[in-house]
Amino acid sequence: DDKPLKYPHMFQAAGLLLITKCDLLPYVEFDVDACIARARQINPRLEVLQLSSRTGQGMDVWQQWLLDRLSAVAKTG
Repeated sequence: DDKPLKYPHMFQAAGLLLITKCDLLPYVEFDVDACIARARQINPRLEVLQLSSRTGQGMDVWQQWLLDRLSAVAKTG
């Protein structure tokens, strides 16, 4: 959860923060809310998605995010 503070340039340039392996959160020391807050201090426009490929959590939202970006790129040619 301290990565935004360690790598601020990466978070400033990013448009999306994917927090993966959310199914493991009960077993690890990781504060999702703190991570998101730190990332948004650096980049308030940052979109955040929380995913788990094991449970499927958030996969539909991420797929739609990708499709929306692909559509936008296709329109700009």
